[in-house]
Amino acid sequence: MSSSRSVRKAHPSRRAFLGAGTALGLLAATGVPVRAQDSAQPAPAAPATPPAAEPAAPAAPQKTPFSFDALSAEMQNEAKGDPVPPATSDADFLSKLTYDTYRLIRYNPDKAIFSDIKDSLFQLQAFHLGWLFKEPVQMFSVEDGQATPMIFNTDDFIYEREARKIVPEHADLPGVAGFRLHNPINRPDVMDELAAFQGASYFRALGRGSAYGLSARGLAVNTGLAVAEEFPRFTRFWIETPTPGSDTITVYAAMNSASLTGAYRFVITPGDATAMDVTARLYIRADIQQLGVAPLTSMYLYGPRNRSDFDDYRPKVHDSDGLGIEQGDGDLIWRPLQNPGKIASSYFSQNAPHSFGLYQRDRNFDDYQDASAHYERRPSARVTPASDWGKGMVRLVEIPSKLEVNDNIVAFWVPDAPAKAGDALEFAYRLEWGDLPPDGGDTRAYVEETRAGTGGVSGVENTKGTRKFVIDFKGGEIANLPAESSDKIEVVTHAGKGKIVTQTLSKVEQDGVWRLVLDVSADGDAPVELSAQLSGFGRKLSETWLYQWNKT
Repeated sequence: MSSSRSVRKAHPSRRAFLGAGTALGLLAATGVPVRAQDSAQPAPAAPATPPAAEPAAPAAPQKTPFSFDALSAEMQNEAKGDPVPPATSDADFLSKLTYDTYRLIRYNPDKAIFSDIKDSLFQLQAFHLGWLFKEPVQMFSVEDGQATPMIFNTDDFIYEREARKIVPEHADLPGVAGFRLHNPINRPDVMDELAAFQGASYFRALGRGSAYGLSARGLAVNTGLAVAEEFPRFTRFWIETPTPGSDTITVYAAMNSASLTGAYRFVITPGDATAMDVTARLYIRADIQQLGVAPLTSMYLYGPRNRSDFDDYRPKVHDSDGLGIEQGDGDLIWRPLQNPGKIASSYFSQNAPHSFGLYQRDRNFDDYQDASAHYERRPSARVTPASDWGKGMVRLVEIPSKLEVNDNIVAFWVPDAPAKAGDALEFAYRLEWGDLPPDGGDTRAYVEETRAGTGGVSGVENTKGTRKFVIDFKGGEIANLPAESSDKIEVVTHAGKGKIVTQTLSKVEQDGVWRLVLDVSADGDAPVELSAQLSGFGRKLSETWLYQWNKT
């Protein structure tokens, strides 16, 4: 293990403390974490107690053989036994750390792991235990098939102000709360944060120019069901020692939970879109009602469809604005996100989907006007299976929220076949983080924006009970059609448990989009499932717009 020194960027991005499963506070039995917001970094203060004597040099850590197959075999064997309760630390000073004092602790950048490797493009910094992060995570470096424990103590961290009065010098730590990787992703002379693993099985990453937003999880178990959600946890990590000049780094993780164990491999490659090639090997010890594979967690507070619900100077507040699915047959689905009045679920049956993801399509600062959070820089995340996942569904769960620190959006893949005790399952996929704009080479138009408001004609009193939806289609072949060609474009719409009262399609010459306006009524109180697509000239001219309207 390296203990050399390196340069660290200014201070953590907003929401640097990621949800630790139930630990960060869940939204009303949903299992979706709440994220804390960053504060300005306080100035350091003088130590309150005299420095302790320097400790004796520790013995060299014991090396052990390591491979992904060996880890998989170990986790499969563990699944045959009873679940082991998470380990906790009995260190008195760790129990005294509150939110206010925990945020005054950061890893010492001069002790970044791997920084002594000449021409290394990766460095590692650990997250401290304490506050909500009470369960120690064990860390190992791997080189030439040998794993070496990473040993941490309080000398590896910087403690400021009140935190310095609580934490003793030279005290051994029973583990850490997770880690983050740094890489010169934005400029060659600065090691910027690239990815972070912290809390249950949560992790997140950045593409070039991105700012932290949505997160991923190793697995979701019984999310959004009547039964209690289960939060699998990464208990140990192994990081391959990077070779000089290599543009990839490999992370392995052991997963434990009441219903399963797992072995994970993440091959991480930074770039405009940072790629994670993920292999998840799962060993089921008890029947699972719903297995959620490759889950993504995000936040949608408000936008053009519910702007009137929030008295805020900012036009939009969200980390993601839509769920995108590329089906196995090549069809494209776009489902704008919403902040519903009550918990809502949408199910998209698929057979071997090409990809699905949560996207932030709007990259215009003027549409957010937040010079601190920079929502226009939040990454999109796309899941692309590396093999045929067969039949199943993409499930989207949307949860009511009044605050932007709440992650209220979850999307994941649910296999058709249930997970039964004794099963050994493997899922491989690529997870990409970055801008991920709609494919400019596609001949189909994409949905640029979805707006909503009271139905009827503006400026006059209208019959209550209808809702107006305005969908802007941009790009593709139809971008070059003149406005008088609207009769050559067929609008294919549907309203399940509702009725489309009126629909019109016209070209907005100011920005070249084709605007579809729908007035919709509901048959009753059940959600209305809406769809719309443009076609013509014997082919589909746009992706398919889907939406769930809850009248109540």
